[in-house]
Amino acid sequence: MPGTVSERIVNSGVERRRAPYGWGMTLSEFSGRTVLVVDDEPMVREVVTTYLTRDGLDVTEASDGVGALRAFEENRPDLIVLDVMLPEIDGFSLLSRIRSQSNVPVIMLTARGEETDRVLGLELGADDYVVKPFSPRELAARVRTVLKRSSGDLEIGDSDIVVGDLRIDRGTRDVEVGDRSIELAPKEFDLLVFLANHPRQVFSRGQLLEQVWGSNTSWQDPSTVTVHIRRIRQKIESNPDKPKRITTVWGVGYRFET
Repeated sequence: MPGTVSERIVNSGVERRRAPYGWGMTLSEFSGRTVLVVDDEPMVREVVTTYLTRDGLDVTEASDGVGALRAFEENRPDLIVLDVMLPEIDGFSLLSRIRSQSNVPVIMLTARGEETDRVLGLELGADDYVVKPFSPRELAARVRTVLKRSSGDLEIGDSDIVVGDLRIDRGTRDVEVGDRSIELAPKEFDLLVFLANHPRQVFSRGQLLEQVWGSNTSWQDPSTVTVHIRRIRQKIESNPDKPKRITTVWGVGYRFET
């Protein structure tokens, strides 16, 4: 058997690994999909890559920010698992560079647990945030879900949602406000669609974590929802400070107004 990643030298901080033949039951489902795993710890890359390749995904690895930026530009992955504490270029700076040219889904992976760090990553455009130590099985499940949502593979219906001058096309994942096309990150779109599908119904942040992220408050910080709501409002509300489409029910949660 070939050695593990931790037993090899990773040239220039980048190594590409393909799914071993016969691994996983979802090879055809994710055939051709690529994930960039960026972490300076070989063991973390090894574990994450093992679980992702079992799902049939092709994995590109990078051990530092410079190698990650090069791998992103050369391979244009379908999703990035990105550590915050990296040599050369830190994860936040790398995410900012990536967001300036792409809406590729990004799951932040970090040992930091402070709320300010989590919020910063989400504000910069991360789709999800996983704190070490983490369950590789659950991380792999999140990767699968985000890939399905970002490519439109999840069946959420093909009909449009139209409320005033807001139009949401669930089939193409396009959003328009009046004559403006609104660009939403994958998780922002999923959250907006979920709320719009349940007009006037109030959901707590914990309920939204369960319904949209497939997570819960014991595993993921509810501030994830808060930041995504704020970003959606900035894009679809005429006055984000006084929202009319997604309102806050103080002490309870959020609801979509019709």
